[in-house]
Amino acid sequence: MLKKLIIQNYAIIDEIQIKFSPSLNIITGETGAGKSILMGALNLILGERADTNVLLNKDKKCIVEGVFSIDTKDTVKQFLHENDLDNEAELVLRREIATNGKTRSFINDTPATLQQLKQLASLLVDLHQQFDTLELGDSDFQREVLDALAGNKDALTEYRSIFNNWRAAKKELNELEQQKASFNKELDYNQFLFDELNELSLKENELEELDHELKLLSNAEEIKSALSRVSFELKESEQPVTQLLKQLVHQLQTYSEHHPNLSSIIQRLQSTQIELADIAEETEQINDAVHFDEQRINLINDKLAAGYKLLKKHGVTTTNELLNIQTELEQKLQAVLNIDEAISAKEKQVSELLKKVETIAEKISKARIKQTKPLEENVNTLLHQVGMPNARLKVEIKQTDLHEFGKDQVEFLFDANKSNRFEPIRKVASGGELSRLMLCIKSLVAQHIDLPTMIFDEIDTGISGEAAKQVGIIMKDLAKKRQIICITHQPQIAGKANAHFFVYKEIKGEAIKTNIRLLDEDERITAIAKMLSGEKPTAAALENAREMMN
Repeated sequence: MLKKLIIQNYAIIDEIQIKFSPSLNIITGETGAGKSILMGALNLILGERADTNVLLNKDKKCIVEGVFSIDTKDTVKQFLHENDLDNEAELVLRREIATNGKTRSFINDTPATLQQLKQLASLLVDLHQQFDTLELGDSDFQREVLDALAGNKDALTEYRSIFNNWRAAKKELNELEQQKASFNKELDYNQFLFDELNELSLKENELEELDHELKLLSNAEEIKSALSRVSFELKESEQPVTQLLKQLVHQLQTYSEHHPNLSSIIQRLQSTQIELADIAEETEQINDAVHFDEQRINLINDKLAAGYKLLKKHGVTTTNELLNIQTELEQKLQAVLNIDEAISAKEKQVSELLKKVETIAEKISKARIKQTKPLEENVNTLLHQVGMPNARLKVEIKQTDLHEFGKDQVEFLFDANKSNRFEPIRKVASGGELSRLMLCIKSLVAQHIDLPTMIFDEIDTGISGEAAKQVGIIMKDLAKKRQIICITHQPQIAGKANAHFFVYKEIKGEAIKTNIRLLDEDERITAIAKMLSGEKPTAAALENAREMMN
């Protein structure tokens, strides 16, 4: 709800402040008094383009500020949350035009982009000048009208949830199929690389160990010869080292009692003799184990040649790195097998979700189709009442591919003159026709949609008498649950106001300024009577004005 509108230094407005009623607000005034200037100023906080020509005083900036109550506006609160803007019970939209022509936009005193201001304003205010592009001519709004009348809210919530899951599953399926195609391109090559490594049957550190073994086998004869010489000198020569040490120990033992240090020398010689005897024994064992095996050498050479070739091919230096590559290749090959199972499972999920989506979409579509005739009949009846007896609305529903709101494309078609040539509303309806048509439609769906503040600028163009009275009645009823602001020249409409504002010009100094004030009951009677009979209303006009207000 628009609680207050403040305008400073705009066109011929010096400064005015308007506090609106939450119900039906009527604005009247003579032609040229400045009613359209009010709408121009309001358009600034609705995100329309600004012009420095509107500055009354070129040395001061222009400010237009709207204060809105948003207690029940969940969509507005969600917008504020998504855009990291302050979320309070009152919302303030402000637009400033500097003397150099630059404009700034603010939402709750936080600088905002013009696009943000425009998006937010569209949730707060419905101005009939925008209907041809933003509301009545918009297929989304037209679909919302049908859905409101059909009671599709819960079904649409369920549908969108499943639809989003279906769309996500389709995307995942597509990614799996692309992944499989990529796998298949590399499958043969990966299989060849894996087979190469698998056929070699490498074990951990095997190439390094084989290299060591090859060096041993290649030098087996020299190693055996050296080992034999060591063993011979220690045990089997003409004077074996072990035997010689034994003799030396025996000689020293004769004199051990005569010198205190000989005992330790004897012990060390005995230990050395025992150690050399063990060395001789172990040397013989090693010698027995070392054999020259030409066949084994050939086998090792073959495996090392194959192994070194693969090391070079894969750009690594160790057996374990080759084994890691083999494991990775095996996983890729296994993934090819697993992805078929994953694709099959995902196809099943997509199919099941599609069936659910189609079932709910069909239910929603049937509910919409069921409401088309009643909507057409009720709107056409109301159009006749508001002075458009030859105008007709036709609702067209076409089947389309599944989308976020079902499988229907909704289009409101309009024929203003019983020509039987129905065209989309945005192409054929005039501004006045759009306003009255919107009034008729929204009066039908008002119990189902949380409508924003509705502003009708001279909705009474081309009507009078009973038609104007009916427009006033519809507005009055519509204003029971939402705010209506209407600029009118018709006394029948003005008589229905909860708050009646009068726009007038006054002379301040040497300048003419536009001003506005809220009329009391007596002033309203006089204003409506003047609308009926002229500047000097008759007694009959005054009485008629009282009747209209009651």
